[in-house]
Amino acid sequence: MINRVVLVGRLTRDPELRRSAAGGSVAVFTVAVDNLGKEKSTSFIPCVVLNDQRADTVAKYARKGLLVGVEGRLNQRSFVRQDGSKGSILEIICDSVQFLERREGPVANEEMEIPQFDDVAAPAQDDNKNLDSIEITDDDLPF
Repeated sequence: MINRVVLVGRLTRDPELRRSAAGGSVAVFTVAVDNLGKEKSTSFIPCVVLNDQRADTVAKYARKGLLVGVEGRLNQRSFVRQDGSKGSILEIICDSVQFLERREGPVANEEMEIPQFDDVAAPAQDDNKNLDSIEITDDDLPF
């Protein structure tokens, strides 16, 4: 089975940095994603970064309104509210968070490089492979 999610959207608020029970960093934020369709609508997707270094970086550099790319997996968890009722939440556990634009303001004036985290290794490039010269016969086409 496959459980992969890729989203591009804007942060609805500044990320919140928390500490796990083990003492590690956890960043929590929400991404607003526009839905395609006849009627315009927006989904608000909760996201969690569990990796210490990534969580610290997201909390330090990301701000409300920033366009981000998020890659990860869906996670559903249950909880009990203060009134005793049960609840459930569906969230993205982020493997990768990429900042897709530079922000204006005091942080941008510091000329600091914002790191990008991506665990997916780039495919090895074969310079001898010319994709412009692929030959396809009519029998290979699905239509």
